Amino acid sequence: MSSPSLSFLSRFACTRDRVRVGGAVAAVLALALLLAGCAPGEPPAPRSDAAGEAARAYAAAAAGLPVAPVRNVPETFFGTTVDDPYRWLEDTTEPEAAAWMRAHSDHAHAVLGAIEGRDRIRARLEELDAAVPARVGSVVRRPGELYFYQRRGAGEEQFKLYVQTGLEGEPRRLFDPEPLAEAAGVPHAINYFSASPDGSLVAVGVSAAGSEEAAMRILDTATGEQLGPEIDRALFGAISWSPDSDEIFFHRVQALAPDQPAIDKYRHSEAVAMRPGDDEDGIRTLIRAGHDLGIPETEFAYVSIQPDGLALLYVIDGVSPDFAVWVTTLDALRSDDASWRPLVSRDDRVVDLAVREGQVIVRSFRDAPRFRLLSGPLEDFSLANAEVLVPETDQVLTGMALPADALYFSRRDGNVQRLYRMPPGGGEITEVELPVLGAFSLTATSELPGLLMSLQSWTRARQIYAVSPEGSVVNTGLQPAGPFDAPDDLVATEVMVPSHDGVEVPMSILHRRGVAQDGSHPTLLYAYASYGFTEEPFFSLNTLAWLEAGGVFAVANPRGSGVFGRDWHEAGKQTTKPNSWKDLNAAAEYLVEQGWTTPSRLAAWGGSAGGLLVGRALTDRPELYAAVVPMVGALDMVRMETTPNGVPNIPEFGTRVHEEGFRALLAMSTYHQVRDGVAYPAVLLTHGVNDPRVEVWHTTKTAARLMAASASDRPVLMRLDYASGHGVGDTRSQVFDERADVYAFLFWQMGMPGWSPRL
Repeated sequence: MSSPSLSFLSRFACTRDRVRVGGAVAAVLALALLLAGCAPGEPPAPRSDAAGEAARAYAAAAAGLPVAPVRNVPETFFGTTVDDPYRWLEDTTEPEAAAWMRAHSDHAHAVLGAIEGRDRIRARLEELDAAVPARVGSVVRRPGELYFYQRRGAGEEQFKLYVQTGLEGEPRRLFDPEPLAEAAGVPHAINYFSASPDGSLVAVGVSAAGSEEAAMRILDTATGEQLGPEIDRALFGAISWSPDSDEIFFHRVQALAPDQPAIDKYRHSEAVAMRPGDDEDGIRTLIRAGHDLGIPETEFAYVSIQPDGLALLYVIDGVSPDFAVWVTTLDALRSDDASWRPLVSRDDRVVDLAVREGQVIVRSFRDAPRFRLLSGPLEDFSLANAEVLVPETDQVLTGMALPADALYFSRRDGNVQRLYRMPPGGGEITEVELPVLGAFSLTATSELPGLLMSLQSWTRARQIYAVSPEGSVVNTGLQPAGPFDAPDDLVATEVMVPSHDGVEVPMSILHRRGVAQDGSHPTLLYAYASYGFTEEPFFSLNTLAWLEAGGVFAVANPRGSGVFGRDWHEAGKQTTKPNSWKDLNAAAEYLVEQGWTTPSRLAAWGGSAGGLLVGRALTDRPELYAAVVPMVGALDMVRMETTPNGVPNIPEFGTRVHEEGFRALLAMSTYHQVRDGVAYPAVLLTHGVNDPRVEVWHTTKTAARLMAASASDRPVLMRLDYASGHGVGDTRSQVFDERADVYAFLFWQMGMPGWSPRL
C-alpha cells in the first residue's frame, strides 16, 4: 500500500494465526451425547463405560460453577423492546462478575486440558514451529541496503526488531521486548516500527498484555540506545518522517480526564509532530479531529511527509478503505501556516494514493467497483478529469506500489494474485512472472527501485522476494526455509457454492491428497467477511497440524469480504449483513452435500467480526454444526457503539440511533438471537480480557445466555486469557495453547477416537 491507512483498519480485525450452567449447569450435565460427538437431534453413538464415567465426572465438576443470575435491563428502540438479561456482566471489575468469569474460565481450561489428545497436538504445533529456524515479519528497506524487520527465533516467545546491512549481512538486534515482559510479569510485544528515511533512527511501539496501548520509543540504529522518553498514547503507528530524518509525525489519541467516559477514547485524536529525543513539551499538535478542517471528532488524521517535502494529511474513519486527503508543504507546517488544500474527498472513493514529480496516482472504486488506477496533476487534481492509467476489468485491482523505477499493481485472478509493471510516464504494461501463484503483499520505498514481496499460497510457505526493475524475482533468504514449507500431499480445491439467493460464493478446501469424500472427515470452516477484507491464500503450519490429524480445513469468502470488489463488500454490511452468515451456512451445506463431512463432524470458526459471522451461523442453523468457536467475537452488536471502539465501527455495521440501523444491528447480534430451548451445538468462546477492540463482555454475556438457553446437553465453554487482548502481541506459547485447546475441543465434539477427556 502507498498509504498507511490499513494500520487503522487492523484495529478491529482479528488475525487468524494468533488465529453452562444451571440453566448453566445443564450444558455439561449429560455428556453422553457430548462424548459421543453426535450432532443435536442425532441418536447417541455407542460409547464405552469409560466415556460414561468421564461424563459423570465432568458433570460433577461443573455442578459447583456459579450460575449467572438474570437481571434484565430492557431497552426500547423504535417500538421494539430489547432484553439484556446479563448487562451486569459488562462491569468486569464488579466482584460478582469477576468471580463468575474466573470460575468459568478456570473450568474451561481444566476441561480442555483434560482432553486426551490435547497435549499431543500441542506438542506437534511446537514441533512444526521449531523446525523453522526463525519467523520473519514485514521487512522495510532503506538506502545503504539497510533492512529492518521483526524476527522470532525458534523457541522464542516474541518477535524482536533487527537490522542488517545487505542481504548477506549479519542481523543485529535493535530491540527486544522480553526484558520488559520479565520485569512486569505480563507479555510485551512490538505493535509497529518505522525506520527514518536515512535509516539512522527507528520508532518502535510497544504494549503490554495484549492491550495495544502502545508507547512509542525512538532508537538510534547505530547504538540501539533510546532517544528521549517513551511517548504514550501513540497507539496505531501511522508514522512518517521528514526527509532529513530530523522530525517525526504520528497519530495520538487524547488523554482522558479521570471523570471522562471511556467511550471518548478515540474521539478528538490528533496528528502531531516532534523532534527525536524531545519530551512531552516538544510535541506539536498539527490537526485535531473535531476542531480543524471540518474533520469529525470520531475520525482519525495523520500526516505523511513525501521525499520532496510535500505534506499529505490523510483522514479516515478507522474501518472504511477510502479516505480524504489534504495537501500542504513541510515548510508550511514548520511555519505554523499550513494552508491545507483539499486533494481528494471521500466521494472520490480513493483507497491508495501516491505523488511523484507533480503527478497524483490513485486507486479508486468510484464508478469502478473492482477498482482502477487514475492519474492527474497535483496542482488541480480532480478525479473526474483524471486520466485512466489502468481501467477496471473483471479482475479486482487489489493494490499498487510506486518505487523509484515504475508503477506496480496487482490483480486478483480467480483465487491468486498477479503482479504487473508500468514504466515511468506510462507505456506497455508487463506481467511480472512469480515463482508461486498465490497471494502477496508489497513493500516499496519511493527513493529506491524495485520491491520487496511477501509471497505464499495455500500449499507453499511464505517467503520474502526482491523484485528488480528488470523483472527478476529472487528469494532474499530473509525468511529461513523449513522442512514443512511445501508438503507434497497438500491440496487446495477451489469451488463456487450457490447461496440462499443463487449467488455463488468462493470457498477453498484444504485437504490431504487422496482424501475420500465419504462424509467421515472432521472439517473446520473458517471465514471473516467484514470491512471488505478478503481471505487470500495463506500457508499455516497450525492448519497443517489439523490436516495431519485427519481434518479438512475450508476457507470461505462470503459477502462482506472484498473477493469480488466493492459490490461484494456492500452486499454484506449493515442492512445486507445477513448475506454473510447465509453464505457461510451455504458453504457448510455444500461441504456436507459433497461428502467432505457431516453435521456431526463440522465446525465453524471465526474471530472478531468473524466471531459475529459464526455466532449468527450458530443461531441461524444450529443443526448444521457439531461445534462453533467464536474468538474475541463481536457478539452483542446492539451495545457495540456504546464502547470506545464501537463508535469508529459504525460505518461498517450501522448505528442504533436510526431505525434501519437498529434493526440491522439486532439482526446481526448473536447475543440477542439466542433462543430458549434450542438444541445448540457445542460452543467454545475464547477471549483476551484486555481486548481494546471488542470488550470481553461480548463473550461473557453470550456465554451466559447460551448456558441458560441451550437444550442440547452440549458444552458451552468460555476460555479467557488474562494476559491477552485481541490477539495482537500474543506470545508463541499463548497462540499454541489456544490453538491446541480449540483443536482438541473440536475433535472431542466431533467424536473422533482418542480425543475424549481423561478421568
